[in-house]
Amino acid sequence: MIAIIQRVSHASVTIEKNLFSKINKGLLILLGVGHNDTIEDIEWLAPKIAGLRIFADSDDKMNFSLKDINGEALVVSQFTLLASTKKGNRPSFIDAAKPDLAVPMYEQFVARLEKELCKTIKTGQFGAEMKVELLNDGPVTIVIDSQNRK
Repeated sequence: MIAIIQRVSHASVTIEKNLFSKINKGLLILLGVGHNDTIEDIEWLAPKIAGLRIFADSDDKMNFSLKDINGEALVVSQFTLLASTKKGNRPSFIDAAKPDLAVPMYEQFVARLEKELCKTIKTGQFGAEMKVELLNDGPVTIVIDSQNRK
C-alpha cells in the first residue's frame, strides 16, 4: 500500500457536483492498494499513520499525532499511486490491485484506522470520478509505502 498523507486545515471530496465528504483540521490520506498487499500491510500502516507526530505543539515542534489533537481523517482511494513510469510516457498500472481485491482492502484500512482513532473516518467513493479539494497545512506531505518499511 502506498499512502500520501497530507496535513490539512480542511479537505473535501465532491462527486458529480455534490459534496460527498468534508473534514476540518486533520489528515487527507490518498491510498493506493497494490496487488501484493495483505492484511499485514493494513495492520502496519493504519497505526503508523494515526501515530505520526506531524502536528505542532506549543513550541511549534512536530510532536503531536492525529490522535493527540483529536483531528479528522479523510481517506481517498487512488490507484494511480501505483503507477510505473519506467517505460515510455504512458503510466502503467499493472501493480495496482484489481477492484475485487482493492475495494475490500480499502474498506479494511478505513475500518482499522477508525479503530485506531476511535472515530468515524470520512472517505471518498471507490471508483468514482472525484474532485478532491484541500488546504495543505505547512505544507506537510508524507509518503509511506508499506512494502518499503524503512
